[in-house]
Amino acid sequence: MTKGLNYDQFDPELDQRRAYVRKKLMHVNQLADKESINKALSKLFADAGKNLFIETGIEFDYGFNIHIGDYFYANYHLTLLDTCPITIGNHCYFGPDVGLYTPVHPLDPEKRKADVELGKPITIGNNVWMGGHVTILPGVTLGDNVVVGAGSVVTKSFGDNVVLVGSPARVIKTVK
Repeated sequence: MTKGLNYDQFDPELDQRRAYVRKKLMHVNQLADKESINKALSKLFADAGKNLFIETGIEFDYGFNIHIGDYFYANYHLTLLDTCPITIGNHCYFGPDVGLYTPVHPLDPEKRKADVELGKPITIGNNVWMGGHVTILPGVTLGDNVVVGAGSVVTKSFGDNVVLVGSPARVIKTVK
């Protein structure tokens, strides 16, 4: 699964991990103080740097595919569907209702009916800012110093120093 190969989403081991994470997130999303939230989430993620802070409402599948650098902030209702690795660099800030989705569902209806799933990793560089309601789709890599405007849907990868907006997102400005 984490390598992007076909997998069974109803595998008992995966079901067990998702249930464990849901239970933990019910507790985490009720916490009020930053230190308690950071400590609890850091135990669920593969790794998280210093000064992690995520407002209430975070949701993810497994946690073991989430890698977050130093100085990360996410506003309310962050969703990280981590079938494959999600890697977020240092000094990244996400607005409310941001979603990073690694699962890929087959276009072929017969494969969908057979519950065939796979995924593609998402990589976010350093010093990336995302406005509210941004969606990042499977396989996207964003470089350093990228700004993604509110409501954008990022369907492909972009390099460093750009401002992206729209659905699908496109470059509207290069920044130094």
